[in-house]
Amino acid sequence: MSDAQFSVLRSREIFSGHAFDVRVDEVRMPDGAVADRDIIAHRGAVGVLALDPDDNVTIVRQYRPAVRQHLLELPAGLLDIEGEPALETAKRELYEEAGLAADDWQVLLDLHTSPGMSDESIRIYLARRLSVVPESERFEAEHEESTMTVCSYPLDELVGMALAGTLTNAPAVAAVLAAQAARGNGWAGLRPVTAPWPARPDRVPDAE
Repeated sequence: MSDAQFSVLRSREIFSGHAFDVRVDEVRMPDGAVADRDIIAHRGAVGVLALDPDDNVTIVRQYRPAVRQHLLELPAGLLDIEGEPALETAKRELYEEAGLAADDWQVLLDLHTSPGMSDESIRIYLARRLSVVPESERFEAEHEESTMTVCSYPLDELVGMALAGTLTNAPAVAAVLAAQAARGNGWAGLRPVTAPWPARPDRVPDAE
């Protein structure tokens, strides 16, 4: 069965916000039936698994109002600057949230985080050859991010935390498991930062 056998007859927007919009799509199924589907139209996002030479991963602890608790997460953020390539967004988020820069970047994963209700796609980068941003050049956070703390965990420990259910942020779980697998293959098979991203093709930087 092909994608073309499903068609959207009409859409109506019911909410427009900073991070996402909400619409209702009227979808015709291959058998001819028509159903309404609530869709969260998301801006897209990036995340960064920053790995030091000792295989420690930089993690941020941030309060998330939706789940009313602090979660351990990767440095990450929305594609909320028009036209900014995803790699530049990732570099900016690593700087702002973790006070780090990196000289070695590869694509680790592309994820549809909740395709049952949203078109959100997140590209997660592996960042290595890290350096610390001088204190005088640090970003001044606000809102929930003003209470964000930064810590470091061994990659192996994070894998155990994911399997134990103590690391539950979906991009972080996917990233640490992918990094564990990729490390076992000597990082072979990871894609360059110019690799196609079908969900957000306009955000892929040009090859140099």
